Amino acid sequence: MLHQIWLKMTALLAGPLLLSTGCSAEDQAPDYRYRLTVEVETPEGLKTGSSVIEVQQTVMRPGSAPGNLGVSRKVRGEAVAVDLPRNQTLFTLLRSESNVDWASYLYVYLKPPSTDKEFVDRLDDVLEVTGERELPRMWPPVGHIGERPAYPMLVTFSDIDDPTKVVRVDPDDLSASFGEGVSLKRITVALTDDPVTTGIEERLSWLREIWPNKLNGDRFEDMTTTEPSAKLSANSFSTEIGG
Repeated sequence: MLHQIWLKMTALLAGPLLLSTGCSAEDQAPDYRYRLTVEVETPEGLKTGSSVIEVQQTVMRPGSAPGNLGVSRKVRGEAVAVDLPRNQTLFTLLRSESNVDWASYLYVYLKPPSTDKEFVDRLDDVLEVTGERELPRMWPPVGHIGERPAYPMLVTFSDIDDPTKVVRVDPDDLSASFGEGVSLKRITVALTDDPVTTGIEERLSWLREIWPNKLNGDRFEDMTTTEPSAKLSANSFSTEIGG
């Protein structure tokens, strides 16, 4: 039987969402919010967009072994939309190319190493990632895990009213999707106590209509293709769509 200890913030001291003390299995570890900001250089100047995302953490103790701890993470929030010249929009998703849970693990990868701490005490190390942080292009190798993309997945639509017209955007070559002079400047994150961002369905009116299917209308992902419409769902853009 799973014994669950729900985690939440216990104090807001010395800056946004900082805990006043460490955490233990008997008290609480943090939920937290961060602002994801995308900056794009264009011939019309710098264009930006941002979204506040919340990560809710839950300590899990499977089975009866007292030392057998794990943590689950639930995300609330939505993709970043950046309005670009010629009525184009860049969407920065809640997932990466290789990790559907990218948004929930971002600060886990950014936090300082702390192998000398107990498991639950390490859960509040994310709050040590203070200030604005620019994401690297790739996460460095860790142990047997090689380099992997640090950036979230970027997409646009050739027809924003048609979910099947989703197109991948190369973060290293935005000009191929949006025209000459358009390039990704940087992607940053910063802890915040601002409210979670909502309302992306005002841009993408079909989000609720397609849920729970993929953007191409199929119920399940087609593993034989790399087409983004067969991989992405409404929840790639917002966690507030569907049940």
